[in-house]
Amino acid sequence: VKKLNPKAEVARAAQALDLNISAAMGLQDVLRTNLGPKGTMKMLVGGSGDIKITKDGNVLLHEMQIQHPTASLIARVATAQDDITGDGTTSNVLIIGELLKQAKVYISDGLHPRVAAEGFDLAKKKALQVLDEMATKKCSRDDLINVARTSLRTKVKNKVADLLTEVVVDAVLAIKRDNEPLDLHMVEIMEMEHKTEMDTKLVKGIVMDHGARHPDMPKKVTDAFILTCNVSLEYEKSEVNSGFFYKSADEREKLVKAERAHCDDKVEQIIELKRAVCGNSDKGFVVVNQKGIDPNSLDALAREGIVALRRAKRRNMERIVLACGGLAVNCLDDVKPEQLGHAGLFYEHVLGDDKYSFIEECATPQSVSILINGPNKHTLTQIKDAVRDGLRAVKNAVEDQTVVAGAGAFEIAVYQALQEYKNEVRGKQRLGVQAFADAMLIIPKCLAQNGGHDAQECLVKLLQEYKGLTRPVGLDLVSGEAMFPGEAGIWDNYCVKKQLLNSCTVISSNLLIVDEVMRAGMSSLKG
Repeated sequence: VKKLNPKAEVARAAQALDLNISAAMGLQDVLRTNLGPKGTMKMLVGGSGDIKITKDGNVLLHEMQIQHPTASLIARVATAQDDITGDGTTSNVLIIGELLKQAKVYISDGLHPRVAAEGFDLAKKKALQVLDEMATKKCSRDDLINVARTSLRTKVKNKVADLLTEVVVDAVLAIKRDNEPLDLHMVEIMEMEHKTEMDTKLVKGIVMDHGARHPDMPKKVTDAFILTCNVSLEYEKSEVNSGFFYKSADEREKLVKAERAHCDDKVEQIIELKRAVCGNSDKGFVVVNQKGIDPNSLDALAREGIVALRRAKRRNMERIVLACGGLAVNCLDDVKPEQLGHAGLFYEHVLGDDKYSFIEECATPQSVSILINGPNKHTLTQIKDAVRDGLRAVKNAVEDQTVVAGAGAFEIAVYQALQEYKNEVRGKQRLGVQAFADAMLIIPKCLAQNGGHDAQECLVKLLQEYKGLTRPVGLDLVSGEAMFPGEAGIWDNYCVKKQLLNSCTVISSNLLIVDEVMRAGMSSLKG
């Protein structure tokens, strides 16, 4: 490389290892204070001065501009963890950094990095066994609430987390169907910038960010039939180039009327359907159309007291059918009353220049909306990120049907299991196993530090308590004493822990056995 490119930057052997380890530890130092419910916040200021206040590791790693190539690699692995499981980003960065830090102690004494990596692999297999032994079968509503609360309290204030916990659990249970995969897209997340974050609520129906397009249409209807359609109710030009030829003004009038009649017939079909199902009663009728509705058609519908919404999102069309029942129709020629959905209440809410439509009081909604309220933009963003993570945590618990004790209990159990297991390992690999065991303690250490306690003292207490016990022991962040997470309702997702062990071991092993780092791309030849 040197011969081909005199400007190439090369780091070899110990220097390359130091480069990787310092990058991992640098990223670890940034995120370690964020871990757990007592973690601190970070304020990110964008180029245009917009502010984001968060302690969600995934948001931080996405928003931060990371220059160092190794740190960027670790950040990508951590955000991939979030994409797969929805949680565990901060833990990922901490464990990778600590694995490299602990391995460095032995490598500086002469241990070959490849041997340390092999030790990591053995330790990972043992840790996965411990995980399976610790997994507890739980899937009642109370268990899901505990899982969601544990996840959400690490993202937002406790008071807000407790409110959101109920919201996300009820949302997932509403859309859950037997023997079918959970589709979280059926939970609409809608933001409204008013009131406070404590007014965030679950709407057992649909909230749309647009309203009726005619001033005379009713703003509120009860006991409403919902027609979901994808039909053009506006005059459209033909798709191919065409022209009209006429000899007199009368002929032109006839042609224009014929064109208009095509659209008016469809509107008339809707009006007839409304008369058939509503009669002279006070029942409401709402049309939600994916395509456009022109002013003449809106006028005709408004005279009949029909509420019409146009250009609805395609995703909302799916959601409305799931929430209210009925079928989405593409043609109005053979619409039957059975194809209509039903909702107890439809109303419009105007906020500044924005209109919001609420479809509520549905009989058995299989699609729901979470309405996020907040006084300003960054509060809304923070709550929205937390809700996403909460939904994923509940989804994981429902799909795994198992949970793992939280509050650092799993890491303490792995440490103790590896201390015994390393005596069975022959050769130098046992040093890799020891390094892995020590690295796992970074989670309870950081939890203790962020709670304002002495890390060493808390660790000693936990390890003493765990000896001779068969059930997991975690850290009480309020008192700094040992406690049983199961009794306190602190549960983590099984799949998050499993993904953590796999991805951290692979990445740290790969970084350890790098013995040369070269920056010799084409860009460095220029200049």
